[in-house]
Amino acid sequence: MFKPERLEKWRRIRKLTQEELATKINMTKAAVSNYENGHSSPSGDTLAALADVLDIDTDYLLDRTDTPRHLNQLKYEGNSDETFFERKELIEMINKASSEDLADLKIIVKRFVKEK
Repeated sequence: MFKPERLEKWRRIRKLTQEELATKINMTKAAVSNYENGHSSPSGDTLAALADVLDIDTDYLLDRTDTPRHLNQLKYEGNSDETFFERKELIEMINKASSEDLADLKIIVKRFVKEK
């Protein structure tokens, strides 16, 4: 069964408004609001689009699992969902860096971690 509170939670974690999410899945803001309020449930295609945009799996949105797929794979124990996405964002930025920039970043991170 579709869990509307999970949709809202992950939309907020991803820092999306209802309107932004609606645009990404080619729906209206009202449709997203109805999903989040439990007034309606998304179709299979829409559910898949929501999961793709939020970077979670449909089983989580359907209450078949308590932990989203990506969190199972990447989350460090003791971190909140928000911390997970902050780390993921850093990893995405690092992946875009040049080889030279990576060497500099490594030095900076080592110094920063030592100071803590």
